[in-house]
Amino acid sequence: MNFKRRGTILITLLVSLLLVISGCGTKAPATTPTPTASTEKIKVAFVYVGPVGDFGYTYAQDQGRKFLEANMKNVETTFVENVPETADAERVFTDLAQKGNNIVIGTSYGYMDYMVNVSKKFPNVVFEHCSGYKTTDNLGTYFNRDYQARYLTGMVAGKYTKTNVIGFLAPFGTPEVIRNIDAFTLGAQSINPKVEVKVVWTNSWNDPATEKTAANSLIDAGADMLAMHVDSPTFAQTAQDRGVLAIGHDSDMTKFAPNSILVGDVSNWGPYFVDVVKQVMNKTWKPVQYFGGIKDGGIIDITPFSAKVDKDFQAVVLAKKQDIMSGKFDPFTGPISDQAGTVKIKAGDKAADDVLLSINWFVKGVTGSIPKS
Repeated sequence: MNFKRRGTILITLLVSLLLVISGCGTKAPATTPTPTASTEKIKVAFVYVGPVGDFGYTYAQDQGRKFLEANMKNVETTFVENVPETADAERVFTDLAQKGNNIVIGTSYGYMDYMVNVSKKFPNVVFEHCSGYKTTDNLGTYFNRDYQARYLTGMVAGKYTKTNVIGFLAPFGTPEVIRNIDAFTLGAQSINPKVEVKVVWTNSWNDPATEKTAANSLIDAGADMLAMHVDSPTFAQTAQDRGVLAIGHDSDMTKFAPNSILVGDVSNWGPYFVDVVKQVMNKTWKPVQYFGGIKDGGIIDITPFSAKVDKDFQAVVLAKKQDIMSGKFDPFTGPISDQAGTVKIKAGDKAADDVLLSINWFVKGVTGSIPKS
């Protein structure tokens, strides 16, 4: 073999070797891989509207996150708290998607449009939005039928009010909040038709100072029972200080006002989060609108009763709970009229989910107007 030919072969081999080395160093596209059962870790990020220590709504969601980590060892979770329902939320969701999270969960209604926007930019990331109604190819929604538990706790409120005036602290006029005020009122009226539910708006999910002022104003207006849809136990502490009763929400708040709280509703998000992760890993996840009730593994339930609630009446409430679980009874079964007396749900009819998810009217017996969300 001559030197010229030998040189050609060597050059060819060197070029081939360089191409192989170059190919080995080529980076894959910057996308988040779909996790599988063999994936070492699946990353799940949570975005909260309030602090994890609010002992209400955000606390309950974060307890669900902890449940997920405790029950799925291949899951790694992170969270960002106190994220406002503004354009800044879109920045947070974008950042979490860019950091390689496989699943991003937004836990407040006002994140909806921002999550829609971000989901379209990151098609390989699964997004879950709590309490919203918009979906995309990779954005689903979830919520619980807390109105079922609200009806039950309303029954207790209706039984134990003496002035027939119940004060209700509400943050914003969203369908979720309106639906719960209505169900609570219907439950109270089922026991005591004379009940009036007075609503005061705080314009915040979590503002203890404003909640205290609102609670005092309702007590001053004759309420001897307080309920709420905000996130802190301040209302119950105020109730106890003033010698009136209270109904909890989202988590068991009894320890904050043991002399006032009679019962409450409690959300249990953990099993749902586990189910979502399993679906993503098994590639069976779809962008559905999940709306689970009392019968669905306790995603919504009521707390233990205070000793102030007599045993016979506890049995009445628990019997109604069984009726809800079996489908024998639904809190939004007509006839139901709005504040003006107009029949909104006819006798014997049951409100469809699309009605409940977009409800924008108060039932008869609620005092207060609904602000724009």
